[in-house]
Amino acid sequence: MKIVVFGPTGMVGQGAVREALLDPAVDTVVTVARSQMAVTSPKQQHVLHTDFGDLSPIAAQLADADACFYCMGLTSAGRTEAEYTPVTHDYALEAARVVGGTYVYVSGEGADADSKTMWSRVKGRTENELLALDRRVFVVRPGFIQPRHGIASRTRIYRYLYSWTGWLIPVLRRVAPKFVTSTEDLGRAMVALAKGASPAAKILRSDEINRLA
Repeated sequence: MKIVVFGPTGMVGQGAVREALLDPAVDTVVTVARSQMAVTSPKQQHVLHTDFGDLSPIAAQLADADACFYCMGLTSAGRTEAEYTPVTHDYALEAARVVGGTYVYVSGEGADADSKTMWSRVKGRTENELLALDRRVFVVRPGFIQPRHGIASRTRIYRYLYSWTGWLIPVLRRVAPKFVTSTEDLGRAMVALAKGASPAAKILRSDEINRLA
């Protein structure tokens, strides 16, 4: 099985890559990013690319994929909708155009195409367009994500948030299971989808992610 991962250096992407590399059913993990990253397994192939609006130059390296995990993202804080849309929407649709197999889009709790909140509206619109494609597509909407196995967010404020609230995670898992998952469970759930798991819904919240993991 061959899995392509966009955004492998982010917190979610790191978790997805880790679990894909650990799964014996996965033969090849192709990671795509603007920057170099450590290749820790003979199963991993890293592709450097800068223009994610046009993946045609690297299409051959992404061919014959069994699954595509779109984990690219950025914080909406301080950004306009025009600045936020390319990574969240445009590049996601381009990845779906070029890479075959099961497509898993990492969205977020609260995504809604009709929302007045910019990030929610853009993610919701992207979800709708991807789910309308004539192919096997799933959307994962994690809420609070617990970093595991030394993985950390690249966004400073998120790193502080996770360090300050880590002690609350066991409590949150009991009282609000729909909003809490981990990089490990999220990665495992995505791999399960790549391997053919067929949950009842195409949009998975944290509790459904955890069950699938």
